[in-house]
Amino acid sequence: MNDASISIEKTGLGSEALRGLAGPGDYIALLKPRVMSLVVFTALVGLVRAPGDVHPVIAFTALLCIAVGAGAAGALNMWWDADIDAVMTRTRRRPIPAGRVTASEALAFGLTLAAFSVVVLGLLVNVLSAALLAFTIFFYVVIYTMWLKRSTPQNIVIGGAAGAFPPMVAWAAASGTVGLESLLLVAIIFVWTPPHFWALALYRADDYARAGVPMLPVTAGPDETRRQILFYTLFLAPLGVAPALLGYAGLAYAAVSVLGGAGMIWLAFAVYRRRSGDGAVRAARQLFGFSILYLFVLFATLLVEALVPGI
Repeated sequence: MNDASISIEKTGLGSEALRGLAGPGDYIALLKPRVMSLVVFTALVGLVRAPGDVHPVIAFTALLCIAVGAGAAGALNMWWDADIDAVMTRTRRRPIPAGRVTASEALAFGLTLAAFSVVVLGLLVNVLSAALLAFTIFFYVVIYTMWLKRSTPQNIVIGGAAGAFPPMVAWAAASGTVGLESLLLVAIIFVWTPPHFWALALYRADDYARAGVPMLPVTAGPDETRRQILFYTLFLAPLGVAPALLGYAGLAYAAVSVLGGAGMIWLAFAVYRRRSGDGAVRAARQLFGFSILYLFVLFATLLVEALVPGI
């Protein structure tokens, strides 16, 4: 029995009185739909920008399997993390700690979806993309959730690779290969992840400390976290421009990436400068919110340039 199951038994959340209360919305919540939407969107960009033509049915199947695989990883993450979710303000209303779904139900749900997504992708699209999807799920659930998240403040740095893989999985589904451009898209998401999540962790540090999760603000303090955020952002900004510099993207993307990168650096400097009070919290929140917009606009521009040649 893992820690999640033990915690649920201790708090009574696994009792008969709380079973059978789950509705469709609770199972949707297990899929982490907001994370899934970002995964599907970045995968769509990888699919569209891959060389060659893809049959619409194959494209739809690939995106569906990637979405289901991402949802499966989310459900398995919630299964394992139910004990810490129960003590964090941000997550205590999730279906398992709230008692609407049992840990065993979430585990069965996640494993079923994971197997479905990988098998269907392998049978109907190609083996390479299925293997990459299987590795992505394994990396997120086993490497990140079960190991890194509770053992090192570098959890987000290394574990962020799982969230960066979807464009490569979709590229492989469309072309049967892993191209340099898809690896560049992976690199952008990978480097984007630490400043994005550490900005959140700065104003949620008490939550992570209470749950015993060694996020960087908890183990190294907020000042070191601010320094690391600035370091990664200064690396992210030119990396975000790289698709245009390497000839993979056009002028529209070049302009958007330069302006977006400048915005990220500006806000990262604001986080670095403001060390206390409401101003520090506001700066971290602004960087967290803008980072989502930044990544979305970068990938949206790549998508538009692929669909509307000449922009």
